[in-house]
Amino acid sequence: MFKAGAIFIMTDTPIHVFLSHGLESGPGSTKIQAMKAEAETCPNIKAHAIDHRSTKDPSTRLKQMQEAIAQSGANPANTILAGSSMGGWVCAQTSSDTPVLGCFILAPALAMARYPQSSPIIRARHCQIIHGWDDDVVPVAPVLGLARDQGLPILVVPDGHRLENSLDRVVSEFRGFLQTCLSDLNQP
Repeated sequence: MFKAGAIFIMTDTPIHVFLSHGLESGPGSTKIQAMKAEAETCPNIKAHAIDHRSTKDPSTRLKQMQEAIAQSGANPANTILAGSSMGGWVCAQTSSDTPVLGCFILAPALAMARYPQSSPIIRARHCQIIHGWDDDVVPVAPVLGLARDQGLPILVVPDGHRLENSLDRVVSEFRGFLQTCLSDLNQP
């Protein structure tokens, strides 16, 4: 059952949502906190905003994500990853290494040469990419190509890299994404 602004799908399975911020951002950023708040409206969800500010190295941030998942005792089959920019790459690469329930990524730093494994195979049961047409940090064309090559859903909006004019849309899409993931867990 759904109510506007909140998800009321019941599950007895503990679900962990890990949120990964971008290169120049932090766990208190507007997008990360908005998605964290949305996830926390769901019963039985534990949302974790990871603090990556100690490093700008993608590989180190990937290890931080893997450590956070391990320390929480999260089951990958009941784990949802959400991230923006470099955090989107961290989520995509994490799902490539360990398949998860969901991967929701915003303006992900995918198909960029300076990243290790710049085009990870996203191995989440459910995936959603949101990108801005006017992104001047991560070009949209390679991300569209990666989504096409992997058959992943992508929503491209009239916005820039920070998606600051699309926050309501991002939160709405995240709400629907959580509903899809949780509904999947409730299937017999």
